[in-house]
Amino acid sequence: MTTLTPILTRNWDQPDSFTRVAYEREGGYQALRTALGMEPDAIVQAVKDSGLRGRGGAGFPTGMKWGFLPPASPNPRYLVVNADESEPGTCKDIPLMMANPHVLVEGIVISSFAIKSNHAFIYVRGEVLHVVRRLQQAVAEAYEAGYLGRNILGSGFDLDLVVHTGAGAYICGEETALLDSLEGFRGQPRLKPPFPAVAGLYGGPTVINNVESIASVPSIVQNGSDWFAAMGTEKSQGYGIFSLSGHVTRPGQYEAPLGITLRELLEMAGGVRAGHRLKFWTPGGSSTPIFTDEHLDVPLDFESVGAAGSMLGTRALQIFDETTCVVRAVLRWSEFYAHESCGKCTPCREGTYWYKQMLKRLEAGQGEEADLETLLDLSDNILGRSFCALGDGATSPVVSSIKLFRDEYLKHFEQGGCPFDHAKSTVWAEGGSR
Repeated sequence: MTTLTPILTRNWDQPDSFTRVAYEREGGYQALRTALGMEPDAIVQAVKDSGLRGRGGAGFPTGMKWGFLPPASPNPRYLVVNADESEPGTCKDIPLMMANPHVLVEGIVISSFAIKSNHAFIYVRGEVLHVVRRLQQAVAEAYEAGYLGRNILGSGFDLDLVVHTGAGAYICGEETALLDSLEGFRGQPRLKPPFPAVAGLYGGPTVINNVESIASVPSIVQNGSDWFAAMGTEKSQGYGIFSLSGHVTRPGQYEAPLGITLRELLEMAGGVRAGHRLKFWTPGGSSTPIFTDEHLDVPLDFESVGAAGSMLGTRALQIFDETTCVVRAVLRWSEFYAHESCGKCTPCREGTYWYKQMLKRLEAGQGEEADLETLLDLSDNILGRSFCALGDGATSPVVSSIKLFRDEYLKHFEQGGCPFDHAKSTVWAEGGSR
């Protein structure tokens, strides 16, 4: 498990990796030629057989999601790629699109052919203008080469691909809020059912997949389902990009089979920054319950992380050493969720606001132990009662931090303030790695 699997990332070290010429030099678009010679249903079955699960956090089987499309509908089918990556700590799709946008474009063409869609969209954050330009360039190059447009490679298949920029709302990472935004409305979650597979974009059957999920499709078509399924674990198959950030010697993207452990990843990343030790970390971004050094050997797959009390999520491994105040970290995350709540439902709108207010007081040492029970009670009233997963995600760091670091919360009360020197927790302090 200590061997990396550079597949999506294999050409990132090349200065022209983002160009069509460089992508074709590494065998790019050969999978598309293979796919266009297959029956669409055979591609769907191959993705099912591979065991590919959604790489956007939920881990739902990709091929099964494709299979939910109704066989007959008066409306066109659509493929929408969710590239609205914006959760704190999550940073895999942006570098993937920056360094290798053509693997995403090829994945979109193959996936659209498989689900019989002639219209595809990439919904990307407007703030990452450099990535938007890379995507636009890649799409233009694909049109020029005949990989997009009419009668692709003489197959008779037509596909138009649109790069759509969002306006900077975290809520638009929720798939139905993304669809509303794409249609020109305010980004807010829709009531389900109907689900997007039945009535999605413009009322048509719609598949919504994460960037990494779609980018993984060409390798499955080219190398076969068994090749992909041979990596990872029995129920969490394949490879994925693990994003290490924070107090680590060599932060970055590490592409490895699912089931690798943080201990193994840290060994490859040079460990926690020199002179310090691991205190806590997130296995899947800020919306997943935090882990401690006791969880270093938990296999990073959907089942093992879930059994240990958290979620694999987007594999955003934020590393925090002993200089970090966990109360302050949870406050910062809670401020983010309060700011990004769309306000549509009461539990999330009000709950995240009170999270922020209470944690500010607790971090300043102005609370009391009873406030911790109030926070947990508040969490119970948010979890499972919100319109979408934003509210649920906001509860994860709060509940898990109180469970694992209750004594640290109490120390704030006892000392009348935060006992940590926050200057020491920055990665620049004390000769940090970055």
